[in-house]
Amino acid sequence: MITALAADKIATQHDTGPGHPERPERFDAALRAVADLGFRELAPRRAEEDELALAHDRRYIRTVETEIMHGLPELSTGDTQVGIRSYEVALHAAGGVLNAVDSVLRGDAGNAFCIVRPPGHHASAARGMGFCIFNNIAIAARYAQRKYQLKRVMIADWDVHHGNGTQDIFYADGSVFFFSTHQHPWYPGTGPAGETGEGAGAGTTLNCPLPAGSARDAILGAFEERLVPAAAAFQPELILLSAGFDSRAGDPLGHFLLTDEDFGDLTKLMLELAERHAGGRLVSVLEGGYSLSGLAAGVRAHALALAS
Repeated sequence: MITALAADKIATQHDTGPGHPERPERFDAALRAVADLGFRELAPRRAEEDELALAHDRRYIRTVETEIMHGLPELSTGDTQVGIRSYEVALHAAGGVLNAVDSVLRGDAGNAFCIVRPPGHHASAARGMGFCIFNNIAIAARYAQRKYQLKRVMIADWDVHHGNGTQDIFYADGSVFFFSTHQHPWYPGTGPAGETGEGAGAGTTLNCPLPAGSARDAILGAFEERLVPAAAAFQPELILLSAGFDSRAGDPLGHFLLTDEDFGDLTKLMLELAERHAGGRLVSVLEGGYSLSGLAAGVRAHALALAS
């Protein structure tokens, strides 16, 4: 199985300021972890405004561009630190994920891993927050539906923080299923089990909030006991994964206790679901992970499983 890799070095130009946990070195650590695996590297790609607008309000897109151009250190919408190159980097982050979707859906690769900055799963249609500018994985889901006429896309999120932006974008949309394990209560305070979707999206949001200190049994157990039957019922044509490695033991921004072996086993489960329901089509997108050594080790385990 060929694994495609989206990893544009422009990611290191997103400057969040001294001491910020979402720092450029995260990209370097993740890239080094996969450098010897022979992944098929994808060309850099800049997302266009029309592609961003698949998941974001155009007014918000222009607000981001204007604020960054004028040198604001933080977006006015929330806790997202930015530098003068952050808009361009965010466009390339989204574009890299779209390239990965193309590669997998054309059959050039069996799966793909996207090492991107900034992360995306906290960004909603009209608000950046939680280190996120644009919601890379939500844009990718809409793009896959529009370009390849997919009817059902599933997004799974194992980041320690709830992907509130992804949930918000698809909460009333029955064509995208969102599943999340996350520490609760914890930032951003969303994602209780009772949030299950509304309107056409009723029943297509599945939250598994877990307490601090949760480890393999609870997290992998939720994937096995909740996601597996949900995927069988939903029958996705593409699976997207918000791969956050801040759920690893020792991360400074979370209190989950997953090990590298656990990430490998979670990845194998996701590959099995993709093979069973989606023709093997899986695209993984980096979200959190703020210990450089922990991020590298978790990414390595994840990538080895993708390549197996």
